[in-house]
Amino acid sequence: MRVLLVEDDAALRESLRDRLASTGFTVDLAADGEEGLYSGREYPVDVAIIDLGLPKIPGLEVIRKLRADGKTFPILILTARDRWQDKVEGLQAGADDYVAKPFEFEEVVARLQALLRRAGGWASPNLVCGPVILDTRQQTVTVNAQPVELTTFEYRILEHMMLRSGDVISKTELT
Repeated sequence: MRVLLVEDDAALRESLRDRLASTGFTVDLAADGEEGLYSGREYPVDVAIIDLGLPKIPGLEVIRKLRADGKTFPILILTARDRWQDKVEGLQAGADDYVAKPFEFEEVVARLQALLRRAGGWASPNLVCGPVILDTRQQTVTVNAQPVELTTFEYRILEHMMLRSGDVISKTELT
């Protein structure tokens, strides 16, 4: 799954990129709102993480512009603003979820996975296609209740295809 991470704090941006990559995500980075807006418009994104306090273009404005452009990928706000009014404003701007800093990394990953499942039409952490069951929490696959050993790359391709069941997926998108 491809994540767009728009965060101006370099240390946090790099740390999140490394940790998200270690859990199987492909991460594109943007250091300000202008770069984030460009990336969200021009590149295939499965989910975005956007800070609100961004230089050049504020995070709320980035979200509004992406939604005005018809972009439907899920957006998670990750910000230090934790007042309920900020949360309401972020969700009304078009975000799908909101996490306040400081945060636990595991919560962010769980929320990203939930957003991706819902965007793909799945409510459960288990994706089921016939005899194939993919557990997104444990990142395991079984066929006819027998575990299947997959490389990280193979797992990511299978997850991507199962989340987009019924859609035509180009070779470019898969790579």
